[in-house]
This record gives sequence, C-alpha cells and structure tokens, in this order.
Amino acid sequence: MFKDNDGHWTAFSARARVLVVNSKAQPKPDSILAYADERWRGKAVLANPLLNTTAFNLTALFDAWGEKRAWEFLNKVKSLGVKTSPGNGDSAVLVASGQAEFSLVDIDDGLEAVRRNNGIEIRYPDQGTEGLGTFMVANAVALIRGAHHPDTARKLIDYLLTAETQRKLAFSACAQTPLSQGVEVPSTVKRIEQLRVMQVNYSGIRKRLAELRPQLRAWAPQ
Repeated sequence: MFKDNDGHWTAFSARARVLVVNSKAQPKPDSILAYADERWRGKAVLANPLLNTTAFNLTALFDAWGEKRAWEFLNKVKSLGVKTSPGNGDSAVLVASGQAEFSLVDIDDGLEAVRRNNGIEIRYPDQGTEGLGTFMVANAVALIRGAHHPDTARKLIDYLLTAETQRKLAFSACAQTPLSQGVEVPSTVKRIEQLRVMQVNYSGIRKRLAELRPQLRAWAPQ
C-alpha cells in the first residue's frame, strides 16, 4: 500500500491521524464515527476540511466507503454542529482549552498539545477488529525522470528507507511511524505492526481530492 503500483514513488514513513481527546470525556471517543454520533453534538472540532491532511483523510473515506456512505457521514457530521478550525494545531488547542471534547489531528500536533496541556490524551482511532483503521499520511519520495543527478538521488532514497532514518523520524518532533517492521520507536509512537491501518489507494485519493474539492468547499461548515 505504501508503494506506487507503477513504481513512481515509495513511502519511507507516515504520520498517524489520531484523536486528541479531553481526558474527562465520558465515554471517550475511539473512532472517527464519533463525529456522526449524537452524544457529541456540538462537542467536536475538525481542522479545515479543504486543506492538507484533513482533506486527504476525508477523501480516503470515499475510497474506503464509496460515495453514498461517505456523503451520508459528512452530512451527519455537519448537522451535529461540528466546529472547524484553521488547522490541526488550532484544532488540538480547542480541545486542550475545553472548547471541544475531541478532534482528529496529525500525531505531531496532538503530541505538542499534550506536552503543553494537562487533561488531554491521544487515541489511535478505529483499532477494533472491524474498525476502519487509522489513516496514515504517507511521506513519499520519487526519482524524477531526467534528473541531473540520478545516482545521488538514488543514494538519498536508499538513505530515507533505512531503518535508522525511520527510527530518527520516529524520535523527532514530527513523530513519524516507521513503515519497516521492528524499528525502535518512542513510547508515544506505535509501530506499524501494532496498528490497524486504513486501507487506501494513495495515488487514487490524490486524484480524487482534486475532483472532490469543490464539493467539500460547498459542504464545509461555516
């Protein structure tokens, strides 16, 4: 899943999309389906759905569920009064400040919020046996056709794919998940083999987002 079928790119690490949750929340949400649950009406926040990782995460739902179910989910989310924020970091801050019960963010933004605030925690969503799995933001590298220094580029690619580089990324502030099994990670990052991962076609959702963006813009809560 983390390599292009035609060999155009390969991923070397990934950022997990996690839930930042108010520690006092009862019950605590453990799935993105919580956004469409009446129990959290008006208590959830979502980073700008038109930008970056949130947009790709939402597009992945169309890949996993199909058009009908994905729109039913998004329309329910909107009807329940979801709050929106400019970005992932802002979204995590709203949970930390008590203005929301949970949000879906990149793990690095979530960990930064946890470091700065008491009373919030991180949960990897949809980890049950029938769960959708955590959406992983794949970090990819490609060798451009006609590159002036292809040998140097190949050395860079080989370096990025080493277990040691993946370990360094896991221990860095960006909290990347190594895509090779058995790589050492800090306690705040789960290994890829410990996770139930959302199954998506990364090349496909890139194209799908371009098609969806006008519809997402019309859907986006104000």
